[in-house]
Parts: sequence; structure tokens; C-alpha cells
Amino acid sequence: MKLNYIIKQTAGFLALLLLLSFNACKKGNTDKDLGAAPTADQVKFSVTPTATNANVLTLVNQSPGFKALWDFGNGATADGNIVTASYPLAGTYTVKLTIVTDGGSVSSTKSVVIAATNPAMLTDPAFTTLSGGLANATGFTWVIDQKSAGHLGVGPITSQSPDWYQAGPDEKNGLGFYDDEMTFNMNALKYTYDNKGTTFANAANAPGIGGPAGANDPTVNYTPPTNLTWLVTETNGVKYITISGGGFIGYYLGVSQYQILSLNENEMWLRCLDKANSGNAWYLKLIKKGYVRPIVQKPIQAANLADDFQGTANFTWTAENVNFTSPYDNPAKFPVNTSAKVGYYEKRTGDDGQYGNLNVTLPYRFDLAAKNKVRLKVFIPGGNDFTKLQPKVSVKLQNSLLGGNAYTTQIEIVKTIAATDYNKWIQLEFDYSGSAAQTLYDKIVVQLGGEGHPAPGIFYIDDFEFK
Repeated sequence: MKLNYIIKQTAGFLALLLLLSFNACKKGNTDKDLGAAPTADQVKFSVTPTATNANVLTLVNQSPGFKALWDFGNGATADGNIVTASYPLAGTYTVKLTIVTDGGSVSSTKSVVIAATNPAMLTDPAFTTLSGGLANATGFTWVIDQKSAGHLGVGPITSQSPDWYQAGPDEKNGLGFYDDEMTFNMNALKYTYDNKGTTFANAANAPGIGGPAGANDPTVNYTPPTNLTWLVTETNGVKYITISGGGFIGYYLGVSQYQILSLNENEMWLRCLDKANSGNAWYLKLIKKGYVRPIVQKPIQAANLADDFQGTANFTWTAENVNFTSPYDNPAKFPVNTSAKVGYYEKRTGDDGQYGNLNVTLPYRFDLAAKNKVRLKVFIPGGNDFTKLQPKVSVKLQNSLLGGNAYTTQIEIVKTIAATDYNKWIQLEFDYSGSAAQTLYDKIVVQLGGEGHPAPGIFYIDDFEFK
């Protein structure tokens, strides 16, 4: 009995000892893995002008750690223990070095003075194209090219074009985007971003400038810094614009570097990345403030358009905020239309459907003196709710060069269908002979159910012609 008691006591003591030893080893290993946090006095680096050019500096990290990150204070950054920074223009620049260790990261700064401008370093014509050169004391101001399709776009990071989405002319009106002014001045490489108080931001990146997190791109109240600079650099034959201090151009994406896809004295096209979405590449088109793109008039031609909605049309409709199917089974094969197939037109409910339509833009302007009549057949089901829906068929001729403002100069003919003509095919004619002298129009818009209201409706259309 006594021997068993001694064995049990000894076994319990040994188990306790092993547990304490394990915990001690575990705690010690954890402490060792964390390491000590670095301090600012550990961040040391040297700055030495190169022998051949006092405006090019060699910077050497003299600090412990496994990574050295540099901000040169001129809009450019780098990483590595030995780096080179170029300062073409005279001035005082703040160089920041951040070292990263097992225990964290810490930064330190140092001011460097560049005594004289070295014009030989600013020979890239992009400097002068963007700013007007050193002789232009005010620089050049650029704005978003809002009238151009694709002034904002996005595509995959593997592409060099906005394959996924391109904004239409004036699509972002009222969002604090089109009034932004970006000024590039070569004197001191000053960059000024005047956003008139608000900035249009990408939804995923908006919190970076104090905006809300959410699914939709917000307009953010934002005051840009006033001490920003810019620089044009070239890597492997590709040119970039880099803005200092987290600055950006127009649409906020959390990045400050822009690849120059094209640049001339009046227009530029830029590509940049997306901080929050690494698979996305974004595109911006800008024009110089005050630049008005020359209007290239299309030739005048007599219209000769026909669509029987059975697959034999000589043009293609664009369905704008309507559900459109062609060909579609004729719901009522009796006079005046016994065709097997027709077009199905469904007016959408809600705000998106208020101005829905079918339209086509032609490569010529209509010669209304020669051809001025549009004809089509419609079938309006009596089951539509005409207490909300308008039993109207409208044909509009528009000038597509006006983009979202095309309605301001359009000519429109509207036919109101009587209740006695519901549930049967009727032939309609829209006569524009009274506008025979007009030569502005290159776009046809067909709209059923009226506009300016959110009520839905179903219609059928057939045998369209403009001849």
C-alpha cells in the first residue's frame, strides 16, 4: 500500500513538472518570435550626390531590419538598401526612410537641398506637354473629358484597355467629378488639385479620403493638400505620372501613379491600378481646360432603313433601359399584321425605365428633303394599366454629337393610341417633311409607353422602315 502511494505521488509530480516546462518553453518561444519594436533613432541613412550630377543622390540605408522603404519627397518611391533619387528642380525635399523589422516598422526623415535646377534632366517632352514648360509660370490645367465615351473605364489588370466598362458621355454628371481641375506646373513641379470641395471616389477606396464604405461610388467632401508635386518617369519604355503625398487625378482609387497611354497638347489617356481591388485597372481621359474638340460632320444621306423583326434588318437597335427581344412570336396574327415574328418591347418599372427606348445612330446625317417618313406597326395589349401607363408611340430624330443633351434639339412626333385600337395591330406613319431643311440628325429613337413616369408596360412592334 505504501509503495503504491509513493509511485502515484511521484507520477503526479513528474506530470506537473513536464507541464510547467512546456509552458515555459512555449512562452519563451513566443517572446522570441515577436522581437523588439524598432525605434526612430535606429533609422539612419546617408545621402550623397553622385560625382557626375549633383541633382542625383545616392541614398544608403544604415539601419537594421529586413526591408527599407523610401519616399524621396519628389513624388517617387523605392525600396532597397541602396537607391538613387533624381531631383531635376532646385528646392528642399523631405526624404523618408521606413525600416521594417520582426517587431514592426518605424520611419525617420531628412531634408535634402538641391541648389540648382538641372534642365538637362527635364528633356522628356511629356513635362512640357503637361505643363507648358518652365517658361509657363501658371502651368496647364486639365479636366475630365466628360463628352468622350470611356472618360472613365475599368478592365482586368492583364489588359491595356477598359474591357469591362466605359462611362458614356456625361454619365457621371452631378457627382463632383466633372468640375475637378488638375494643374501641372513645371516650376517646382507643383501639382494643384482643385476639386471644388468634393471628390468622386471609388466605393472600395472611398474611406481613404474620409468617405463612407458601401457598394456605390460616393461623392466625398474632401480638401486636397496644397503641397503636392508631380514627376514624369520612365521604366522599360513606359512613362508614368506620379503625384506626391498620396495625391491623385480626379477619381479616387487610393493610388498616385498613372501610366501614360497617350498624350498630346490637348488630350491624354491614363491607366492606373486600384488599391482595394488588385485585379482591376482603371482608365481616365482628360483634356486641357478650354479645349473644344473639332466637330467632324457626318455626310448627308437619304435614309434607307428597314427591320421586319424576323432577322433581316439592315441596322441594329440599341435597347436603352427596356427589355427587348427580336424575333418574338406574334401574339395576334391577324390584319394588319400576319407575320410569324415581331419585336417584343417591355417598358421597365422604376426610375431606370422612365426614359427607356430603342435607338440607332447612323454613320450619316439624314437628308430629310429626300426621305422623311418613318412607318411602323404596333400592338398595344389592353391589359396594361393605362391609369399609369401612357398609350403613346413616339419617334424622335436627334443629333448624337450632343450626347446626353441630344434631346435639347430633337424633333419628335408622338401618336396617342385610342382605347378602341388596343389589342390589335395598327399602322403608324411619322411625317418629318415639315423639317426637310434640317440636316443635324443622325439618330432615331423609338419610345413606347410615354416617358417621365415609372409605370411598366408591354408592347409589340413590327415592320419598321425609314424610306
